[in-house]
Amino acid sequence: MTQYGQDEILELLWTLREEGKATRAELLRSTAEDRPEALLEELHTSGHIVASGEDVRLTTRGEERARGIIRRHRLAEVLLHNLFELDNLQLESSACQFEHILSEPVTESVCTFLGHPPVCPHGRPIPRGECCDRIRTEIRPLVTRLSDASLGVPVRIVFITPKSRKRLEKLSALGIVPGSRLRLLQRNPSFVIQIGQTTVAVDRDITDEIYVKQA
Repeated sequence: MTQYGQDEILELLWTLREEGKATRAELLRSTAEDRPEALLEELHTSGHIVASGEDVRLTTRGEERARGIIRRHRLAEVLLHNLFELDNLQLESSACQFEHILSEPVTESVCTFLGHPPVCPHGRPIPRGECCDRIRTEIRPLVTRLSDASLGVPVRIVFITPKSRKRLEKLSALGIVPGSRLRLLQRNPSFVIQIGQTTVAVDRDITDEIYVKQA
């Protein structure tokens, strides 16, 4: 369980750093681990973190390990959210279990299947992997941004990563929701989408947030 506990501390430290709250006090207050002080000492001894007073920082070694944990966790969240539409509590709990069983090849396969999503369902960035860097030259993903879809080809929405709830509500009102079928009709001077009998012109920042696969 030490390995598991260390991973949880590294994941939490990464997340707190994103929020600008990476202090020892905040980490100890936020963790659910039984012996966080001992885990911090283990990580310090193994060279994964540098801890002095309130300052707790990832070393290069810790950064690499934490990055992998975060990537697996957030990809698992996207996968579970898209497939099962779990609520936040179930999503977090299940993703925590998934992150510990995904091997690197499986993680890359999941990422490719999902179309290399940039963020998790909570809007947090997903660290890129080697598969993301190879995408344009070697891999044609099953899921792509609507912006990159072939013109006139029917596609189905897999997931949407809107920057605001207001935008999500606007898209929902137009029937642009996961599972819907649509076509991209043109890219210039604006992106034109056909959904059912309705044709809508939108900006690229919206089509970049809509991920689709061929219907």
